[in-house]
Amino acid sequence: MIHPTAEVQSINIGLNTFIWQFCVVLEGATIGDGCNINSHVFIENDVIIGNNVTVKSGVQLWDGLRVSDHVFIGPNVTFTNDMVPRSKSYPTSFLQTKICKGASIGANATIIAGNEIGAYAFIGAGSLITKNIPDNTIWYGNPAHHKGYITNKGILLDLDYKDKNGLKHKLKDD
Repeated sequence: MIHPTAEVQSINIGLNTFIWQFCVVLEGATIGDGCNINSHVFIENDVIIGNNVTVKSGVQLWDGLRVSDHVFIGPNVTFTNDMVPRSKSYPTSFLQTKICKGASIGANATIIAGNEIGAYAFIGAGSLITKNIPDNTIWYGNPAHHKGYITNKGILLDLDYKDKNGLKHKLKDD
């Protein structure tokens, strides 16, 4: 479903994907199946979005962004793609940023270009990500610091792999 106020130039939109009010999707973008692209989202040409991805309102997805399956991108998350931006001066290619399977990025986080957010990683709201983030880890702050772990099923763990009840978990088995 594409809302009538959205401007979608791409034909590479998967089945059962919803693109809501006032979105712009440029011609070269690819969006997978079962995605939910909320209102006021801008998606540039060299962007690939996997299946079952949620992009909340107010997000701009710039050239070079790769989003894997089952990713959550919170409201007003900011991505960059050029380390030395200048008006009317463009690099020959933009840095690639990768968001791996199952990762979640909280509202108003900023992801600096060229970094990778690992599978099932969890980025707290308002965080500044300046480096690669390993799989199944929790990061927040400005700049973000490693604060714990998260299982593939979303159980939050401290740095000793314990949940809020003090029970120890394995990341991949939960």
